[in-house]
Amino acid sequence: MPGLPGVPRSRRVRRDPYDVLTWALLGGLAVVALVVFDDYAISNDEEVQQRYGELILAYYASGFSDRTLFGFKNLYLYGGLFDIVAALLGRVLPFDLYAMRHLLSALIGVGGIAATAATARAIAGPRAGFLAAAALAACGVWFGGMFNHTKDVPFAAAMIGATFFLVRSAGDLPRPRPVDVAGFGLMLGAALGLRAMGLLLPAYLGLVILWRALACEASWRGRADFVGRSALRFLPALVLGYAIMIAAWPFAALAPLNPVRALWTFAHFHYEIRTLLAGQVYLMDAVPRWYVPAYLAIKVPLLVHAGALLALAAAIRPRPAGTLGPRRELVGLIAFLALFPVAAAAALHAPAFTGMRHFLFVVPALAVLAGIGFDRLLAATERVGPAAATATLAGLAALFLWNAQQLVRLHPHQYLFYNALVGGLEGASRRYEMDYWVNMIPEAVKGLAGPVGATGARHTVGVCGERISFEHAARGRFQWTPGWLEADFFIAPTHMNCDRVLRGPIVFTIAREGVVIGVVQDLRGLPPHARGFADFPPGAAVKP
Repeated sequence: MPGLPGVPRSRRVRRDPYDVLTWALLGGLAVVALVVFDDYAISNDEEVQQRYGELILAYYASGFSDRTLFGFKNLYLYGGLFDIVAALLGRVLPFDLYAMRHLLSALIGVGGIAATAATARAIAGPRAGFLAAAALAACGVWFGGMFNHTKDVPFAAAMIGATFFLVRSAGDLPRPRPVDVAGFGLMLGAALGLRAMGLLLPAYLGLVILWRALACEASWRGRADFVGRSALRFLPALVLGYAIMIAAWPFAALAPLNPVRALWTFAHFHYEIRTLLAGQVYLMDAVPRWYVPAYLAIKVPLLVHAGALLALAAAIRPRPAGTLGPRRELVGLIAFLALFPVAAAAALHAPAFTGMRHFLFVVPALAVLAGIGFDRLLAATERVGPAAATATLAGLAALFLWNAQQLVRLHPHQYLFYNALVGGLEGASRRYEMDYWVNMIPEAVKGLAGPVGATGARHTVGVCGERISFEHAARGRFQWTPGWLEADFFIAPTHMNCDRVLRGPIVFTIAREGVVIGVVQDLRGLPPHARGFADFPPGAAVKP
């Protein structure tokens, strides 16, 4: 069966200048990652995730007799693929463990950008691929997250990698190429080896097979035969994915339905975790249905949203005679992959917290749409004339560069980016999720040198954050203490108003774009009753 019309094969356009630009962008991003990866703090989850990887290795090393991992918090409900790799690398590489984790995660994030470019390229050509890569790289929620979101970013990269192989194989059904089948299986296993949400991929595969059967066969018998042959060809991919999953996720190996049980458990989490939305504090199991859609709308740059809308508009409007473009059905498929998980979470009223962190995997699909949309925009202006095309290209370049300089100004807090729908970072401050990873700790520790001066004393510090992150940044210069009221100094982010818990004078602030995201308070000389506890969080009631 011939491939889908409008889907270019890589061998035909291998030397396209936009391919060169894509590789240059990916190489540049890799270099940037190598330069800045050590600027990011240890996130709240990393210590337990690293421990989880070590427990999985202990489980296998003991011949399955050391079952400590199954009682370690709720981590057994997650796959441990990244943490296993990090634990193994930590045993053989002479590097700081958490710096190594950050670099590994960052390079996987660059790989996710590469897969995003490849997916857009497979649908609409090299220019769309380059524009999609630029769109994802310009997303602060992706670039900032890829250094210490060591579960969310690798999962998202695996999901878009699987999408690429799914798109490539769509035009070859019912006889997909073995390399695409193998690639889909590897990415399926990687996704399931990280999160149970990877179960979406077999469903997406079934959807694509059904769509192609309905499009290619006229009779129901022919369609049934098409589905059967396609499914049979993809059976090795499902087996490979399952094998990787059970190797990386011991809980999944205990019973065939355990991945489904994990997914069901996630949909019914009820922990005392609070989250912010539009200035209102909610418990995670009581967020409104529009929580995830709202965060998706305000955390992704408006430029990316605009490009995605252009792709959808181009897909539904009639195409001028004699012109080629991306297959409309493939654009619809990518739109479905981007929007269905968010719509399902809203429809099912699922628990949620920390913004759109757990739905980061839909952002690469939005970037694919953006790349396709801007490619169609450029194609339309080319039909108007060279001057219009040049002006449009220059305008797009300026917008992407403007987005990039915003991320430079936020460094290393790019994940705090908010778009103009809420007034940027200033409008989001104290109204939406801010520095929930407490990424400001290393900068705060450096700032302590000012008030401490050359006294040489080893002051105690209370931290509204994880102890390991502080001690990793302090490197013995200061002493962590759990007693905030007895501490010499207090470090706190403005997230959830933690900086207003104590009343010590502020001696150092961490700010970006004029917005304070963290503070250091000097508590020395203040009696305990004067330090006091302020209302927490001030003026905010928790929705039941």
